[in-house]
Amino acid sequence: MKQQTGDQGSPAAIDWHTTHAAVWRRHRSGLRAVRRLDPISWDNLTGIDRQQEALAENTERFLAGQPSNNALLWGSRGTGKSSLIKALLNRYSDRRLRMIEVDKDDLVNLPEIVDEIEHLDWRFVIYCDDLSFDVGESGYKALKSVLEGSLELPPENVRVYATSNRRHLMPEYMDDNVHSEVRGGELHPAEAIEEQVSLADRFGLQLSFYPFAQDVYLQAVDRWFPDVADREELHIQAIRFATGRGVRNGRTAQQFYRQFSGRFPDAGEG
Repeated sequence: MKQQTGDQGSPAAIDWHTTHAAVWRRHRSGLRAVRRLDPISWDNLTGIDRQQEALAENTERFLAGQPSNNALLWGSRGTGKSSLIKALLNRYSDRRLRMIEVDKDDLVNLPEIVDEIEHLDWRFVIYCDDLSFDVGESGYKALKSVLEGSLELPPENVRVYATSNRRHLMPEYMDDNVHSEVRGGELHPAEAIEEQVSLADRFGLQLSFYPFAQDVYLQAVDRWFPDVADREELHIQAIRFATGRGVRNGRTAQQFYRQFSGRFPDAGEG
């Protein structure tokens, strides 16, 4: 179903037959089709086999109309959380998977977005990248209602996949623990801690991501430089680059490729 732009300049509805992804635009109060999808493929990912397998299994159940979970991918920066979700869309778009990216600041509009798609014959992943909340923010309340419903059950054709550097999505302060108490031999967390954990608990699938071990990092580098003959020199330079940045992960491997590909004449396009 495709609608034309209204007389008052309202945005046209997305034609999901030809559009695989869209982003919510606050200023126009509507969805905009993604014109240039990130082409990253499932096989481009390195060092996160366990996470790939778990997310693929959950997504395939979702696409088959079987019980499935909302997913939270949390952990260290640059370890492939966002890349995994992008690759997921490229892998399953021909099986009627569609994706809508919603910024954290726009989550208050999430119930309206879901209202527009819950009757459609597609399976939608709402993608929230770098999700976290500070004290006093209220957007998480709209997210909660979509994750588990309120009076109305959450739609069967919508799941939320989010990435975050925070395991519990909210800041954790030492003071929060001061108000916890032990009653009858059981620990009763303070209300602040309960609030922090309750949001993350609504994601039934939680996948953790950590900095790469050196051998895994070098595997990622090799993926970007498939044709370089002098592997020893390549690895020396790659380790030196990662040491200078203070982190080994997939993003570092890609940045190393962008900076050093010209210095290795046999380098491919990764």
